[in-house]
Amino acid sequence: MTKLTLERYQIWLYLLALAVGAGWGWHNPQAARGLEAGIAIALSLLLYTTFCQVPLTHLRQAFGHRRFMAALVVGNFALVPLVVWVLATLLLSDPKLQFGVFLVLLVPCTDWFLTFTYLGRGNLPLAIAATPLLLLLQSLLLPLYLWLFTNGQLAADIDPAIFVDALVGLILLPLGAALITEKWADSDRKGEAWLKFIAWLPIPSLSLVLLLISASQVNALLGQPLAPLGRVILIFGAFLVINGYLARWLGQRLGLDTATKRTLAFSLGTRNSFVVLPFALALPETWSVVVTIVVLQPLVELTGMLAYLWWIPQHLLPGADP
Repeated sequence: MTKLTLERYQIWLYLLALAVGAGWGWHNPQAARGLEAGIAIALSLLLYTTFCQVPLTHLRQAFGHRRFMAALVVGNFALVPLVVWVLATLLLSDPKLQFGVFLVLLVPCTDWFLTFTYLGRGNLPLAIAATPLLLLLQSLLLPLYLWLFTNGQLAADIDPAIFVDALVGLILLPLGAALITEKWADSDRKGEAWLKFIAWLPIPSLSLVLLLISASQVNALLGQPLAPLGRVILIFGAFLVINGYLARWLGQRLGLDTATKRTLAFSLGTRNSFVVLPFALALPETWSVVVTIVVLQPLVELTGMLAYLWWIPQHLLPGADP
């Protein structure tokens, strides 16, 4: 198997991992609960292998396309939070459901964003170069957004150390390890060989994460009331549609070319649900619905991204391929 073949069929690997994990977890509920401890480890591996594909030692490249970077920052950290707040407050009345939606939709993705930008004929090199900035800004702004959108009312129930531990373990440590790896690869052939090997691992790592999440959380998901989750799913679907049009509008205002507007659309549409899952798992038991929401979102998003691959390049943003 070549790396190109792996990339071409990655979506089917993800769906297979979800199906196998859910089926096994449903038939083995007690054993499945024990898999939660492995999620954080698998996530750290996923983020390390993903960060190793990002040119961290050449971060200046991310700022070479100023109009795209402006669109990316304004879209993800000003307009999208407004969309999320409006949808959650209009369609949900339970503060815990609102918190779950805020947690999972406020941070832009750094793995599926790259995958679907490539498959959707966007500008992949530009997306890769922008990833470190997305990681930095979401790490800084997510706690602020959560505090603002909940009016600080939920702070008494949530230990701030949850966010600190997840930030260090899931973002800073893998990011630092990836930076060391890239510097090693720049100066040593063994490091270069290691980096080439690591390039094979993001897709299997993400498949492992999906398998562990679906296996460990399927019974919790099935045990939740359906009516509130129906509204949450509606929010996730509306989010994808609204942000597609938002990307087109913003891209047109800033004069972006077609491939770059597609890249913006995939950034605004994909969310970093895997990174926030440890936050949700560390919440008190009374907040279990938040875990359900965080697990549910990537299932809806994966379906939505398959639709995006048809909608974005063929209908919403048609034009010459890059």
